[in-house]
Amino acid sequence: MTIKELLLKQKENAISEGLKLSIEGWIVSNRGNEKIRFLTINDGSSISNLQVVAKNEDIEKFSISNISLGTSLVINGYIHLTPNAKQPLELILESLTIINSVDEDFPIQKKETSLEFLREIPHLRNKTNLFKCIMLIRNSLSFEIHKYFQENSFLYMASPIITSNDGEGAGETLLVDDENKEYFFKQKAFLGVTGQLHAESYAQSFKKVYTFGPTFRAENSHTSRHLAEFWMIEPEVAFYKLKDIVLLADDLLKTVIKNTIQNYNDEMNYLDSINPGLLDNLNKFLSNKLTIIEYKDVVEKLKEFKDQFIEKDIHFGMDLASEHEKFLSEQIIQGPVAVINYPKDIKAFYMYQNDDNQTVAAFDLLVPGIGELIGGSQREERYQKLLDRMNEIKIPIKPLQWYLDLRRFGYAPSSGFGIGFERLIMYVTGISNIRDAIPFPRVAGQIKM
Repeated sequence: MTIKELLLKQKENAISEGLKLSIEGWIVSNRGNEKIRFLTINDGSSISNLQVVAKNEDIEKFSISNISLGTSLVINGYIHLTPNAKQPLELILESLTIINSVDEDFPIQKKETSLEFLREIPHLRNKTNLFKCIMLIRNSLSFEIHKYFQENSFLYMASPIITSNDGEGAGETLLVDDENKEYFFKQKAFLGVTGQLHAESYAQSFKKVYTFGPTFRAENSHTSRHLAEFWMIEPEVAFYKLKDIVLLADDLLKTVIKNTIQNYNDEMNYLDSINPGLLDNLNKFLSNKLTIIEYKDVVEKLKEFKDQFIEKDIHFGMDLASEHEKFLSEQIIQGPVAVINYPKDIKAFYMYQNDDNQTVAAFDLLVPGIGELIGGSQREERYQKLLDRMNEIKIPIKPLQWYLDLRRFGYAPSSGFGIGFERLIMYVTGISNIRDAIPFPRVAGQIKM
């Protein structure tokens, strides 16, 4: 039984006095005297710990006083219920086996450690409460996303990591090469920037599909919101129009966030304690109806507040900056908002071109604190329109001829979106730097492990 399971059963009054238990884990703290000592152990199942009580001769027998923070061990004992104490139960020690002790230079200590320092030791930072929380929440969100799609009849499709094209057409690809400068695949190959184009092909057979995997961008950016390697969730649904996919995005987000808060209450309360207001903001998001607003109307609204921005030149055709997106969701709408029908010149080539010849049927879903969390669109279904747009912005046709040909073989109009998984984790956990949302961050100019 894990500590998480133990505490859940205790809340259900399903744990009896004297229950024999064996716990494998790591020491979080060790306090007391020669007559009684209290060991705190964590087994990784939860941020919550279990208190172990050692008394009298057992303290010397098992050298309890010498056990240091981080030591791995196995403890056997029996449960003593303490309903009136701070902790509802504790484990009375019967035997203890140390698996591995900790050297004196172990960098994770009781004293507060900066996030900057912890980023230098990504293989050890998961031993801190904060990163335990983040990774448990990451795990929950991943599970809930897969669960949501499976329960709604989506096919999980493994999109390729190595591709022959730049799916976004932005030129931010990482080239796959070998030391001899010869192409292994007899042509240029890249680490994929999106699984969307491949998902479109499968939506044409299965109607509702999704990808969930690593994607790569060669952006020379050092902001708190960018990674060179990150994970993307990308559903694609045939026969869906723009409004349909916007509503799907909203429902997906609310479902996975709601379930994560319910199932990881201790972790969310801890995160709320270090970032007050986190749970209030998430609950407001869950209870608020999504606002849908036209891009052109957003521009007019932002003009009224242009003096509050660093970028004051607000006009139709601009790509909204992060400060504009956050202001719109936090100050103007005061909740989640989907901005639709963007100018085609600032959006990807595959988006459906509206009748006004100026805009495309695209949307960005913005949330307070983060700005853009989801980006998506209705896809261009007309072969000639898509070809003309690719030629207009000089996207090579040959590597994407297969994508064009989908329109020739029974294409059903489709729509989809992408969620940057690490940005979703930032939103739910309240952390401010995306490098803390992934176990081993990769950024321009730096790679560890």
